[in-house]
Amino acid sequence: MKVSASFLGAKHISKTITDLNVTDVDYIHVDVMDGKYVKNKTMPFSELSNINYYSRKRLDIHLMVESPLKLIDSYATLNVEYLTFHVDIRDDLEKIFTRCNDYGIKIGLAVNPKDDVSIVYPYLEKIDLVLLMSVEPGLPGQEFIKTTLSKINTLKEEIKKRKVNTLISVDGGINLENAKYLKDIDILVSGSTIINSSNYQDTITKLRNS
Repeated sequence: MKVSASFLGAKHISKTITDLNVTDVDYIHVDVMDGKYVKNKTMPFSELSNINYYSRKRLDIHLMVESPLKLIDSYATLNVEYLTFHVDIRDDLEKIFTRCNDYGIKIGLAVNPKDDVSIVYPYLEKIDLVLLMSVEPGLPGQEFIKTTLSKINTLKEEIKKRKVNTLISVDGGINLENAKYLKDIDILVSGSTIINSSNYQDTITKLRNS
C-alpha cells in the first residue's frame, strides 16, 4: 500500500512539505477547493504552483471544484502523478479524460460519502484510480465514515469482475486505529495524522504497515 500525505490544515506548508521530502511517503496529496463545490477555498494556483520549488515527491492532486476542465492546463505543469475530479461535477468527464490523456496524466474520480460507489462503474475502463471519500470533502480533521469499508469491498469486486487495473484510494479521517481496516487498498491518504505527529516517518511507516 502507498501513502499520500495531505498538508491541508498545515500551519507552515513549505516546512511541512520539506519535512515530508525526507520520508519515504509516496505522494504529496494536494487539495484544491473553489469555494463552490465545497464551502472552503484554497490558495490560487499562482501561489500553489510554488510547491514545485520545494517538493521532491510526485503530486496526487484532488480537485474539489465545479469546473476543473479549465484548470488542467495549469496543473499539468506541476510534478503531478494523479489528477482526481469528482464524478458529479458540471464539466463533461469525457473532455476531462481526453485532456488528461493528452498530458499523460493519470486520472482519478472521487466518490462522496452520500453517493453509491456504482456511480463510477461506467468509467472504470477509462480511469486509473477511484478516490473514496471517507469524510465529507472540504474540511480537515473529520471522523472516518465506517460505511466506506463496504464500498471498498463492493468496488474491489467490480474491478475484479471487469478485469481492469483501476486503483482504490481512500481519503479522510484516517488514523493509526482505523488504518488497519484499509490494508487492502492501493493508496491511503492521510493529513492530520501525519502532519500533527512528532515524527512523520514513524507515522507513515505505521500507517503503511497497520
